[in-house]
Amino acid sequence: GQEKLSCNPRKENGSHVVLCELGNPMKAGARITVDMELSVSGLEDMGDAITFQLQLRSKNSPSSTNASVTVTVPVEVQAEMELRGNSLPATMVLPASWRRVEGSRRLEDHGIKVEHVYQLHNKGPSTVSGVTLHLAVPSQLGGRVLLYLLELGTEGGMSCTNPPGLNAEQV
Repeated sequence: GQEKLSCNPRKENGSHVVLCELGNPMKAGARITVDMELSVSGLEDMGDAITFQLQLRSKNSPSSTNASVTVTVPVEVQAEMELRGNSLPATMVLPASWRRVEGSRRLEDHGIKVEHVYQLHNKGPSTVSGVTLHLAVPSQLGGRVLLYLLELGTEGGMSCTNPPGLNAEQV
């Protein structure tokens, strides 16, 4: 028959420790299997593995029967990231005769305003950190201004680095 173990969590030297009493006395030839379920969090910055230190202590003869083993468990963060984009308006047409007015601070002299909205969604199940989104915007075509970058904004706790030339003419 299987016996219930008595296990108690505690802190020793700043580490979380679980002490299990395996039996007193533990008979010769006895074999004990311990299954322990752990709830873990904050593994995003742990790298690709987490290491557990297991130590067996005996009160009979501490110097000869103490055994220690290290168990390394691979960590795999799984997160499905989804990027969506939309342009408002979806289509724009400029007359063939239209020309950009150099040095003007009026928006209409720089063309039709187009707003691009990008949404990055972490569908889980894991949390991710250190995510970088790199957007390459074609600002020139054939040496002429194609898209004039007016402003860059974010929501949801993101920070952005403004690209060189962002609203250079202070429109």
